[in-house]
Amino acid sequence: MTPDVVRFRQADLLAGLYRRFGPVVRVGPYTYLLGPEANRFVFAHAELFEVERAFQSLVPVDGPTSLIVSDGEDHQRRRRLVQPALAHRQIAGYVPVMRANAEAAVEAWRPGAVVDVYQEFRRAIRRSTIHALFGEELARDSDFFGAHLQVLINLIDRNPAVVTWLRRTKAPAWRNAMRARRAVDARVYRAIEEARQGAMASGVLTSLVQSDGLSDLEVRDQVVTLIAAGYETTSGAMAWAIFNLLRHNGVWERAQEDDDYLANVVNETLRLYPPAVVSARVAAQPFEFAGKKIKQGTFLLYSLYVTHRLAEVWPDPLRFDPGRWERKPAPHEFLPFGGGPHRCIGAGLATTELTVMLRVLLQGPRPELLPQRVTPAGLAAMRPRHGLRIRVAG
Repeated sequence: MTPDVVRFRQADLLAGLYRRFGPVVRVGPYTYLLGPEANRFVFAHAELFEVERAFQSLVPVDGPTSLIVSDGEDHQRRRRLVQPALAHRQIAGYVPVMRANAEAAVEAWRPGAVVDVYQEFRRAIRRSTIHALFGEELARDSDFFGAHLQVLINLIDRNPAVVTWLRRTKAPAWRNAMRARRAVDARVYRAIEEARQGAMASGVLTSLVQSDGLSDLEVRDQVVTLIAAGYETTSGAMAWAIFNLLRHNGVWERAQEDDDYLANVVNETLRLYPPAVVSARVAAQPFEFAGKKIKQGTFLLYSLYVTHRLAEVWPDPLRFDPGRWERKPAPHEFLPFGGGPHRCIGAGLATTELTVMLRVLLQGPRPELLPQRVTPAGLAAMRPRHGLRIRVAG
C-alpha cells in the first residue's frame, strides 16, 4: 500500500547520525554539517567555502561557467545578469505559458486512463520553462532537449567517483553523454547566433547575448542550467505535491477552494520532499564549527532533508500538515532552495510554476492514486524512482 509519508533510507541514516554524534559527522571522504545551526553557519560564512570544486560533477551538463559552479566575483557577475529574467514581475508574465502547458497535458488524458503524472508534468514543465524564458521557437525543441539532457542527467546522477572513472576511461556511458552534450550545444549556439542577429523575439537569451561581458560559453552554460535545473528539480516536486494532494484525506478538496491553503501544500511538500536531499561545499580554508576542526579542502555536505524532518524544528515532522505554515520558519530551518549568496536563483519561478500547474490539475475531477511502491531517488533532485501512477477520473 502507498505510505502516508515516503522516507528516503539513505537520508534517514544521516538523521540518525546527527542525533547520535551532533552536527559534524565524518563518513568516509565526506564531512556532514547537519541541522539548522550548521545551515546558518554555512549561509553566514560564504567566504569559508568553495562552490566550484564542490559541484564539479555537474559540469558535464551545466558547463564550467554555470552559476551553480561559480564562485566569488564570477558568480556575482553572472547572477546579476541572469537575475532580471527571474524577478517577480517577470515571473508573473510567464504565468499564461505555465497554465497553457499544464492545460495541454491534462486535456490529453482520457477518462479512465492510467498515467504517470511525474513524466506527464515533467514534459509540461520542461516545455513551459523553455517557452517562458527563451521563447516559443526554442520550446518547439523541448522533446529534443529532454531526450539529450536526460542522457547527461543520468550520467551525473551517479556517484561522482564513478563519473570521474567513466571520464578517465572514456567508457561508453561517457562517450554517449558527450554526444548528447554536443547535440545540445549545437542547438543552443544556433539560438545564440539567432538572438545576436535579432532573429528571435526578445527574451532571456537576447538579454544575455546583449549583456556586456558574457562570452558565448557563459551564455550557453546559463541557458542549459536554466533549462535542466528548471525542470529536473521542479518536476520531482510536482510529483510529490500531487502525491500529497491525493494521499491525504480532504487535502485535494480544500486546495480546490483555497489558494492560501494550496500555497501551504506547496510549502509542506517542499519541506518533506526538498528538491535536493543534500548540497555541497568545499572548505576554502581551515575553520572550526561546533568544536570540530575542519581542514582546508574538506568536501562538505549539508542536508535540507535532515533539517526539514527534525522534531526539534518541526513538531511531529513526519506528519503532512499544511496548517503548520501559520508560523514562518527561519531561513536556516526551511531551505528547499538552499540559502545565502548561492540560494537557487530560480526559486520564485519554481514555486510559481508548481502553484499554477497544480491549480490547473485541481480544476478537474479528482483522479485516483493507484496502490504502488513510491520510492525516492536522486540526492541532487529527489523524485519518485518509478514515477507516480494515477487513474484519470471517468
